[in-house]
Amino acid sequence: MRRCADCGHYEPAGAPGCARCASLVDEIVEQDWRTFLKREFATIRPGDEQLVAAMVVDEPDKHPWRVVDAAYDRLTCQECGGRLSRGPAGCGPCDLADGFRYSAIETDRPGVPPGNEHALRVNVAVTRRTSGVSPSEALLRRLSLPLLLDGHLPTRAQAQATKALARKGATDKELSAFIHNEWGRP
Repeated sequence: MRRCADCGHYEPAGAPGCARCASLVDEIVEQDWRTFLKREFATIRPGDEQLVAAMVVDEPDKHPWRVVDAAYDRLTCQECGGRLSRGPAGCGPCDLADGFRYSAIETDRPGVPPGNEHALRVNVAVTRRTSGVSPSEALLRRLSLPLLLDGHLPTRAQAQATKALARKGATDKELSAFIHNEWGRP
């Protein structure tokens, strides 16, 4: 894990407020999108990417979650004008797309505990769309990203203790220290 030169958090825990960390969170899905395009299409013109994205989100259960999330980024919400699935809570099409994203395929990466990929998926989704969740939930999700990316997964007790600390009003720095000190332990 590295500290972000711009915000000082472990990368990418400064997202969405830190542009560098936010781009690193986006890269989690973008890398798989590029791989998907290369694997499935010999060549693709820039305008065709939106067509492919529309096909992917029409069948999210047939594609890995990272590809689905990246596909949504290429589509514009007709209601709010933002990236589909990332608009404000209460935007009907974005709320619907945000729910459909969870029907995508989720496969744990080699060498990580079962459930790590699900935790990573949820934390990425919340970090990229913080509306609709409490500020403490958004904080916990983004601060957890570096350890999840590193292959850690908290036990139920560790996750509950972290959430309890957040509810008590722990600072960003206190929560980050707790997560990094506690989650690496069995």
